[in-house]
Amino acid sequence: MVLLTIGLGLASRRFPHIFPAALGKYPGDALWAQMVYWLVGFCAPVASVVKVSLMAVAISCADELSQLYQAPWINQVRATTLGHLVLGSRFSWLDMLSYTIGVALVAPLDGWLLRRRPGHA
Repeated sequence: MVLLTIGLGLASRRFPHIFPAALGKYPGDALWAQMVYWLVGFCAPVASVVKVSLMAVAISCADELSQLYQAPWINQVRATTLGHLVLGSRFSWLDMLSYTIGVALVAPLDGWLLRRRPGHA
């Protein structure tokens, strides 16, 4: 699921026309948070959907908040392709909303696919 989500996220940036233009870059942001969700679920396989969701949103939002720090050394990292994909570049409240929506869309799928329990563990 991680690799599929990464592929979709990269495609959303490379071929933005696959999504409605009104959504702008936000499908990619939602997919980024979904990738974080799958990674958290992989690292904590017995955690509930709620716990995995909260952790994924927290990690995604922490990454977004880190963009408020604009030191030259971190901006050099962000200027690389990988650095930009992982760390982003400019803080946006709308990005955090996109992360939350992305996780909210994938969490029920995880509960259904993996039979992860909704509020336990």
